[in-house]
Amino acid sequence: MSSNVTLVGNVTRDPELKYLPSGSSVASFGLAVNRRWRNRSTNEWEEQTSFFDVKAWASLGENVSESIPKGTRVVVTGRLEQSSWENSEGQKRSKVDVVADEVAPSLRWATAQVQKIERDTGASPRQAPQVSGEDPF
Repeated sequence: MSSNVTLVGNVTRDPELKYLPSGSSVASFGLAVNRRWRNRSTNEWEEQTSFFDVKAWASLGENVSESIPKGTRVVVTGRLEQSSWENSEGQKRSKVDVVADEVAPSLRWATAQVQKIERDTGASPRQAPQVSGEDPF
Protein backbone atom coordinates (compact mmCIF):
# COMPACT_ATOMS: atom_id res chain seq x y z
CA MET A 1 0.00 0.00 0.00
CA SER A 2 1.34 3.39 -0.98
CA SER A 3 0.66 6.62 0.87
CA ASN A 4 2.29 9.12 -1.49
CA VAL A 5 1.06 12.71 -1.33
CA THR A 6 1.70 16.02 -3.05
CA LEU A 7 0.92 19.14 -1.03
CA VAL A 8 1.09 22.81 -1.98
CA GLY A 9 1.08 25.24 0.91
CA ASN A 10 2.89 27.85 2.99
CA VAL A 11 5.72 27.10 5.41
CA THR A 12 4.45 28.00 8.90
CA ARG A 13 7.79 27.95 10.76
CA ASP A 14 11.43 28.12 9.72
CA PRO A 15 12.86 24.65 9.14
CA GLU A 16 14.72 23.31 12.18
CA LEU A 17 17.77 21.24 11.23
CA LYS A 18 18.95 18.58 13.68
CA TYR A 19 21.83 16.13 13.57
CA LEU A 20 21.26 12.71 15.08
CA PRO A 21 23.95 10.75 16.97
CA SER A 22 24.22 8.50 13.89
CA GLY A 23 25.35 11.54 11.88
CA SER A 24 22.12 11.72 9.87
CA SER A 25 20.43 15.08 9.52
CA VAL A 26 16.72 15.91 9.44
CA ALA A 27 14.91 19.20 8.95
CA SER A 28 11.36 19.64 10.18
CA PHE A 29 8.92 22.41 9.34
CA GLY A 30 5.21 23.13 9.36
CA LEU A 31 3.04 23.43 6.27
CA ALA A 32 -0.39 25.05 5.98
CA VAL A 33 -2.51 23.93 3.03
CA ASN A 34 -5.53 26.11 2.24
CA ARG A 35 -8.60 24.98 0.36
CA ARG A 36 -11.05 27.61 -0.85
CA TRP A 37 -14.43 27.05 -2.47
CA ARG A 38 -17.71 28.82 -3.11
CA ASN A 39 -20.65 27.50 -1.07
CA ARG A 40 -23.38 26.95 -3.65
CA SER A 41 -26.23 27.46 -1.20
CA THR A 42 -24.96 30.77 0.26
CA ASN A 43 -22.82 31.89 -2.71
CA GLU A 44 -20.13 32.84 -0.15
CA TRP A 45 -16.46 31.85 -0.27
CA GLU A 46 -15.40 29.37 2.41
CA GLU A 47 -11.92 28.30 3.40
CA GLN A 48 -10.41 25.38 5.28
CA THR A 49 -6.79 25.11 6.38
CA SER A 50 -5.01 21.83 7.12
CA PHE A 51 -1.69 21.79 8.98
CA PHE A 52 1.08 19.23 8.43
CA ASP A 53 4.48 18.56 9.97
CA VAL A 54 7.07 17.77 7.30
CA LYS A 55 10.39 15.95 7.75
CA ALA A 56 13.18 16.16 5.16
CA TRP A 57 16.18 13.89 5.65
CA ALA A 58 19.87 14.17 4.74
CA SER A 59 20.92 16.60 2.00
CA LEU A 60 17.29 17.45 1.19
CA GLY A 61 16.80 18.60 4.78
CA GLU A 62 20.04 20.58 4.76
CA ASN A 63 19.06 22.29 1.50
CA VAL A 64 15.53 23.01 2.79
CA SER A 65 16.90 24.59 5.98
CA GLU A 66 19.15 26.88 3.91
CA SER A 67 16.57 27.77 1.25
CA ILE A 68 12.98 27.72 2.49
CA PRO A 69 12.07 30.25 5.21
CA LYS A 70 8.75 30.68 6.98
CA GLY A 71 6.08 32.08 4.66
CA THR A 72 7.45 30.49 1.47
CA ARG A 73 4.90 28.75 -0.73
CA VAL A 74 6.24 25.27 -1.52
CA VAL A 75 5.35 22.04 -3.28
CA VAL A 76 6.10 18.95 -1.18
CA THR A 77 5.95 15.37 -2.44
CA GLY A 78 6.50 12.48 -0.11
CA ARG A 79 4.80 9.81 1.93
CA LEU A 80 2.67 9.75 5.05
CA GLU A 81 4.18 8.29 8.22
CA GLN A 82 2.15 7.63 11.36
CA SER A 83 3.64 7.46 14.83
CA SER A 84 1.89 6.48 18.07
CA TRP A 85 2.81 6.94 21.73
CA GLU A 86 1.38 7.15 25.21
CA ASN A 87 1.46 10.50 27.00
CA SER A 88 2.31 10.98 30.70
CA GLU A 89 -1.38 10.49 31.65
CA GLY A 90 -1.44 7.11 29.88
CA GLN A 91 -3.53 8.34 26.95
CA LYS A 92 -2.72 6.97 23.50
CA ARG A 93 -1.77 9.61 20.95
CA SER A 94 -0.95 9.41 17.28
CA LYS A 95 0.24 11.79 14.61
CA VAL A 96 0.72 11.67 10.85
CA ASP A 97 3.77 13.43 9.37
CA VAL A 98 4.86 13.90 5.78
CA VAL A 99 8.29 12.48 4.99
CA ALA A 100 9.44 14.55 2.01
CA ASP A 101 11.02 13.11 -1.11
CA GLU A 102 11.09 16.53 -2.80
CA VAL A 103 10.54 20.13 -1.64
CA ALA A 104 10.46 23.02 -4.10
CA PRO A 105 9.35 26.64 -4.09
CA SER A 106 6.06 27.23 -5.89
CA LEU A 107 6.65 29.49 -8.85
CA ARG A 108 3.01 30.50 -9.27
CA TRP A 109 3.51 33.85 -7.48
CA ALA A 110 7.27 33.94 -7.00
CA THR A 111 10.58 33.43 -8.73
CA ALA A 112 13.57 31.45 -7.52
CA GLN A 113 17.24 31.27 -8.35
CA VAL A 114 18.55 27.71 -8.39
CA GLN A 115 22.12 27.01 -7.38
CA LYS A 116 23.40 23.53 -8.16
CA ILE A 117 25.54 21.86 -5.51
CA GLU A 118 28.49 19.78 -6.70
CA ARG A 119 28.10 16.47 -4.85
CA ASP A 120 31.61 15.08 -5.41
CA THR A 121 33.18 18.02 -3.51
CA GLY A 122 30.92 17.55 -0.49
CA ALA A 123 29.97 21.21 -0.68
CA SER A 124 26.88 22.40 1.11
CA PRO A 125 24.70 25.40 0.18
CA ARG A 126 26.85 27.44 2.57
CA GLN A 127 30.01 26.44 0.69
CA ALA A 128 28.92 26.29 -2.94
CA PRO A 129 31.85 25.68 -5.28
CA GLN A 130 33.06 28.47 -7.51
CA VAL A 131 31.77 28.08 -11.05
CA SER A 132 33.69 29.46 -13.98
CA GLY A 133 31.85 31.22 -16.79
CA GLU A 134 30.59 27.84 -18.05
CA ASP A 135 26.99 26.78 -17.63
CA PRO A 136 27.03 24.01 -14.93
CA PHE A 137 23.97 22.39 -16.49
